[in-house]
Amino acid sequence: MELSLNSATVRKQWNLAQIVEGCARHGIRGISPWRDQVAYLGLSKSASLIKKHGLTVTGLCRGGFFTAKDWRDDNRRAIEEAHALGAQCLVLVVGGLLPGSKDLILSRKRIEDGIAAILPEARAAGVPLAIEPLHPMQAAERACVNTLEQALDLCDALGEGVGVAVDVYHVWWDPKLEAQIRRAGERILAYHICDWLVPTRDLLNDRGMMGDGVIDLPLVRSWVQRAGYDGFQEVEIFSELDWWRRDPDEVLRVCLERARDA
Repeated sequence: MELSLNSATVRKQWNLAQIVEGCARHGIRGISPWRDQVAYLGLSKSASLIKKHGLTVTGLCRGGFFTAKDWRDDNRRAIEEAHALGAQCLVLVVGGLLPGSKDLILSRKRIEDGIAAILPEARAAGVPLAIEPLHPMQAAERACVNTLEQALDLCDALGEGVGVAVDVYHVWWDPKLEAQIRRAGERILAYHICDWLVPTRDLLNDRGMMGDGVIDLPLVRSWVQRAGYDGFQEVEIFSELDWWRRDPDEVLRVCLERARDA
């Protein structure tokens, strides 16, 4: 698989223009930018610069948060931005519990209804929606869709134009992972890699570089490829205590080296 760089991996050191130029310099052919970085540079300038350097936009991060206020307008803007960038998908971090609620079932129903509401616009724009299940530790505040099985159940209910983003950091622990990857098949729209450190010092911002943790990355990759996914592997590392403190050119070099064995 070719490598894509999720721009979060060096977001503390570089702006989006520097990230795009860094990818081109290191021979990384894909990029997945975050919307705040795109907004800072400007949508048209971001699209132009990415196109100039011949990069594939493997995804745009992110839409979702369907249990928050103003979710509809924000997701409409996200679809428009993904279309303008030529993104292969819009990644959805779906949102946690409804404000003031402990009702997981109701919150998940609101999420399904929210995706259904924006799906016609996404289809019209040619922007596939990639539901990303997040680790259960983030169920309350970020995403109460926590397994690939739950995400695929939503895909089954919603139909064409919806798939999944498989992020190893969030799903590696799942005893049903192999079977659900096989079930996903062509609905795998993105594949994100990093590693789970032991000990983990921060549950959000202490992801490991591939090979530094406990995830059997080659095994998961084999499942994803066997399911028919032939796209990019996208490295996405949030690392407040390590990689965000390093020279970004070093980070990209290590990403390339480690991805060969991931």
